[in-house]
Amino acid sequence: MRLKDLTSAPTFQRAAGVLAAEYLRLVWSTNTFSYQPENFYEVLDRNWPPIIAFWHGQHFMVPFFKRDHHRFKVLISRHRDGEINAIAVERLGIGTIRGSGDHGTEFQRKGGMTAFRSMLQTLTEGSSVATTADVPKVARIAGRGVVMLARESGRPILPFAIATSRFKRLNNWDRSVIHLPFGRGVGVLSDPIYVPADADDAMVEACRVRLESDLKAATKRAYAAVDREDSHA
Repeated sequence: MRLKDLTSAPTFQRAAGVLAAEYLRLVWSTNTFSYQPENFYEVLDRNWPPIIAFWHGQHFMVPFFKRDHHRFKVLISRHRDGEINAIAVERLGIGTIRGSGDHGTEFQRKGGMTAFRSMLQTLTEGSSVATTADVPKVARIAGRGVVMLARESGRPILPFAIATSRFKRLNNWDRSVIHLPFGRGVGVLSDPIYVPADADDAMVEACRVRLESDLKAATKRAYAAVDREDSHA
């Protein structure tokens, strides 16, 4: 059996997803996490339901920052790796929306429009949406998708970054971080970004640039808080 066939098998994906979820529980329970700003949850609740935006490869610990009264779903690709991620986050009590934040001709093929409508509906129902700000294969450059979602929904974007003092950085396109147990961690929220309902192309671009800048700054603050540097920067 080819490796691709093995990793595409439902049994393998289910086992990998369960193991990933339990490993993340171990990381959460053995790291001491702090929050920035100090009124982290006040900011979150005051802007509920927000669009929580973060960089690709920085998302694995996001489910643990919710509280019992928080309902949210996360956008996950339809790729086979996405299937494993979906199983993991659902095991951690988070809903999923399947689709891609890709761009160009791939957007429709990868379920982009369907996912966008699902995210709008999720926000209308009072649940938050968590999604990456950068599109696949273009790391740390914010796309317009999150900004358009904010414009159409009227909900604010909350840029969010996570860092831990112990981690392994993978040598892939988004330099994904695998957080390790027995260290310190931090979650950093930036000020909300509201996009006017009548925002024209220039305003959308200005909001995109602000989102990118705020996320880079939040990521820098997160790594500084655990005395590490973001080697991706």
